[in-house]
Amino acid sequence: MDVQKEVLDAEKRIRAHIRETPLEYSPYLSRLGRSRVYLKLDNIQISGSFKLRGAANKFLSLTEEEKARGIMTSSSGNHGMAVAYLLQKFGLKGTIYLPEITAQTKVEALRDYGATLELYGDDCVKAEMEAKRMAGEKGMTWVSPYNDPYIVGGQGTIAVELERQLDRMDCVLVPVGGGGLISGIAGYLKSVDDHIEIIGCQPKNSCVMYESVKAGKILDLESKDTLADATAGGIEHGSITLDICRETVDDFILVTEDEIKQAIRLILEKHYMLVEGGAAMVVSAFLKERHRFEDKDVVLVLTGSKISLEQLKSVLFEGESHDTNL
Repeated sequence: MDVQKEVLDAEKRIRAHIRETPLEYSPYLSRLGRSRVYLKLDNIQISGSFKLRGAANKFLSLTEEEKARGIMTSSSGNHGMAVAYLLQKFGLKGTIYLPEITAQTKVEALRDYGATLELYGDDCVKAEMEAKRMAGEKGMTWVSPYNDPYIVGGQGTIAVELERQLDRMDCVLVPVGGGGLISGIAGYLKSVDDHIEIIGCQPKNSCVMYESVKAGKILDLESKDTLADATAGGIEHGSITLDICRETVDDFILVTEDEIKQAIRLILEKHYMLVEGGAAMVVSAFLKERHRFEDKDVVLVLTGSKISLEQLKSVLFEGESHDTNL
């Protein structure tokens, strides 16, 4: 797959339908890490996450016949939200499968768009496989959350924006679930400047891509509960994202649930923004290994904003000290 070409094609296709999100300098994190740290705020993308980019690219590539058959997809929340938004925007019909463990806040938000929902299984991959099966059975058009060149290309438009917004990048930290986002960003940036270090961030409770890259094949691993629920779960066998990650991702940083909580609090306190656990992972990863980033220009990609009230309460009022003065 020529990721650079897919990303540049997506940039032309979707630009009128997405928001170019800001790149915000973080004085606090920069001082803490003795570096220059920038937050790429895709948490304020339309539909509340970066997922709109890939979904829009896929939708805009469909033929009229494919649209008329109806759309089928699966999601732990954010991809589903992007698809629900696009179904409404373009007046199309579709069904979204979600794992039964999906946060209620995300389920309710999807229902607000009038989306048809099906809850299935206790893992993203189980819901995905059932949705894919039903798409074939009903003759509907399948829109993958990550395993599709159009999805990877759309997510990679973040890298095109970064190229416009920042003259120099030494390191880019990206949350990883199925790998569509980091594949697009890494595939594009490595084609522009191979010296840019791309680091994937995953929760220790669900680090399937990290373990799969190490093994050289997609593994079936159990995932534990995590605040980074948008990145949790398994990866479809045969996914194009594994090989792209193996070729273009330089390293991974794994973080604990307490470290994710600390990062959510820090972003709220220092940048006055609420982000979900999957987005906060890049901040927790930076904090965990900040000494390796000294005197570097570092981009932290914040991917989504959907954190439930229950999750927020657990972050703010339970567990370890709230002190962010590390």
